[in-house]
Amino acid sequence: MFQNFRLSMAWLHTWFGLVLGFVLMVVFFFGSLSVFDREIDRWAIPSSRFAPQPMPSFDTILKPAFERMQPDKDAIALLDGRVDGPLPERFEVVRNWGAYTTHRDPVVSVFAGFEVPRAKDPDETVFASHALDPRTGAVLPQGQLRVGSEFFYPLHYSLHLKWKDLGTWIVGFSALMMLAALVSGVVMHRKLFREFFTFRRHKTVQRSALDLHNLTGVVALPFHFFFAFTGLVIFAGIYFPVAHTQLHALHELHERVEARETGLPHERAGVAAPMASVDAMVAQAQRRWQAKGMAGDVGFVYVSHVGDANAYVSVYRAGTDRVALTGEGVHFKATTGELLREDPPRSAVDSVNEFLTGLHLQHFRHWLLRWLYVLGGLLGCVCIATGFLFFVEKRKQQHAKAGSAGSRVVDALAVTTVTGMLVATMAMLVANRLLPESLADKGDWERTVFWSAWGLAMLHAFARGGALARARMNPAWREQCGLIAAGAVTAVVANAVTTGDHLGRTLAAGYWPVAGVDLSLLATAAVAILAASRLGRRAKATATGHSPAVLATAEARHG
Repeated sequence: MFQNFRLSMAWLHTWFGLVLGFVLMVVFFFGSLSVFDREIDRWAIPSSRFAPQPMPSFDTILKPAFERMQPDKDAIALLDGRVDGPLPERFEVVRNWGAYTTHRDPVVSVFAGFEVPRAKDPDETVFASHALDPRTGAVLPQGQLRVGSEFFYPLHYSLHLKWKDLGTWIVGFSALMMLAALVSGVVMHRKLFREFFTFRRHKTVQRSALDLHNLTGVVALPFHFFFAFTGLVIFAGIYFPVAHTQLHALHELHERVEARETGLPHERAGVAAPMASVDAMVAQAQRRWQAKGMAGDVGFVYVSHVGDANAYVSVYRAGTDRVALTGEGVHFKATTGELLREDPPRSAVDSVNEFLTGLHLQHFRHWLLRWLYVLGGLLGCVCIATGFLFFVEKRKQQHAKAGSAGSRVVDALAVTTVTGMLVATMAMLVANRLLPESLADKGDWERTVFWSAWGLAMLHAFARGGALARARMNPAWREQCGLIAAGAVTAVVANAVTTGDHLGRTLAAGYWPVAGVDLSLLATAAVAILAASRLGRRAKATATGHSPAVLATAEARHG
């Protein structure tokens, strides 16, 4: 089919990169935002703008909050068709409680799982979840969306396509093909060292786009390869669900055997029993960690079989002091506080898996490395975007002469994915600040604004794509850059007006979560304005027949 192996790799790189690049662009961009998802949450929910807090007292803060919890209407709606008979007005049997926080979280996330009476699946569980102020136990206003951790972060790995985990499968397949594209890219470009230093920005769009594509691909090659691979490792249980499908019976048997070996009950005893002080159990777990020379911060507390004689409490350490995502769990009998089990050292395979997972999810405390993650993710975005541009620029003359719509369609989809995605993000942040805090289902409105803005950006990209029929650049690129800049500045101003937390105040107080988001938005606006200006000059140069460099020099001379 191809004359040599290198040409076959070029075909693989081009077409896999084109088809799946639209997905990978979303993954890279929102993965970059997810590095600071908790900080974005604080910007989005002003009531959470206080210093990060340690795990609060279970006995005085968390337990009363758990006892008040009930599933909301959305969680109950998911039970439709899965229950024989009517649902109860109140769910009484609690299966588990959980509380989670990190060193970057001012709020603590809590959830409660309830047994569903008359469920077709006896293991059916309905959940209630809240965000609590750990200082008082007060529930943060319901209906608000934690934009960073509840929208941007899941969009990064699931595309918010929840049916049959479809989004996760699409992202996983794209990551697998990305590994193939990276390898084929290395085979194609034999002069990697030279391309590391080559960027001819005053050349044609095609030449500059290819140079920048090669440059960003080479610079961030280890980052891109590693994160595609570790993403697949993290979701291996979804992609290869052997235990829950072909080996379901064996899986159940394994859990029962494991329960006998660990001493952690697998099922409820059916006998009601009170709970001892969980704070005392947490203190004991911290003493055990400190005896091993480990940091004693608590990241996760989990209670199984709540209210039952077989209930037990699991206390997990927050691994902020190491890369590997380890919990160092200590487990206690809930009714007496008796130590049941302390997790043993991990096997070599588990240790490697935890290290790879931890390096991908970066729960550790290292701010410089976080910014390097953001840089690597944005370089991936630039690499993909310039790949789109090169594809279109290389073919648009030929397609224009032949009357083909191929370049126009690809270009419109590229505009939608690159600038349209940013337009939608800015629209969501503006909506977050302008919609009243008291609005019921405010988060649903913000989601609607995001998807609507993205849809309108796609329509705009197709509507303005007629320029490609004349072998010119789609003006939607420049116009949407202008929208991005306007949206970013509007979001910063709206935050200052609605909350009073303007940059002068947040910088003076050293409150970097909010100041950092505002500064990032202003930096995005500056880049978008610069991009719009350069695209405008290129469009003018194309119309007049001059090179962009000559036109820029003439504009500079005449002021």
